[in-house]
Amino acid sequence: MITVIDYGMGNMRSVVKAVEKYTSEVQVSSEPQSIASSKALIMPGDGAFGQAMENLTQSGWIEPLVQFIGNGGYFFGICLGYQLLFTSSEEFGNHKGLDIIPGTVIRFPDDLKVPHMGWNQVELIKEHPVVNGIPQNSYFYFIHTYYPVIGDSSWIMGQTAYGVTFPSIVGRGNCIATQFHPEKSHRYGLTMIENFVRMVCS
Repeated sequence: MITVIDYGMGNMRSVVKAVEKYTSEVQVSSEPQSIASSKALIMPGDGAFGQAMENLTQSGWIEPLVQFIGNGGYFFGICLGYQLLFTSSEEFGNHKGLDIIPGTVIRFPDDLKVPHMGWNQVELIKEHPVVNGIPQNSYFYFIHTYYPVIGDSSWIMGQTAYGVTFPSIVGRGNCIATQFHPEKSHRYGLTMIENFVRMVCS
């Protein structure tokens, strides 16, 4: 079972519909107990970092989620669900993240229009099964005002330029995350989701 985590931050439906193209074994859950019956977790999300961490803490997700990822469970983070993997964020104050990936989420420079919204290219710099079949410099759909400064470059699978160059795909083992929305990125975004489902179901 692939579980899409509902922690009150954004619409889950578009992600579920994308996954349903490749498997019927998908559910939405707000209960951390669902991890026990899950082979993979997907954490999408839109909104503020601090509120997201508060919601995850209050609903009891933090410890089992970190343990699941640490034990090699299949995980896909999207947008806010990507940023939460980092150590901390400066969005509306200083907030602690899940600290799976060393790094801090910061705001784009003041001279850039924010949010960074629309289609932009991703330069692939590391091979991984989840990016199989995706051409170099393909376009994906972004909408975000903050981006991570990463402390361990070995996590970086892809990067994007918007005034600054930032990691837009990170991954290690079965833990994958994207700053862009693959579920809204048409052909190649859906290819990533299909590849992830194949990883989980193989």
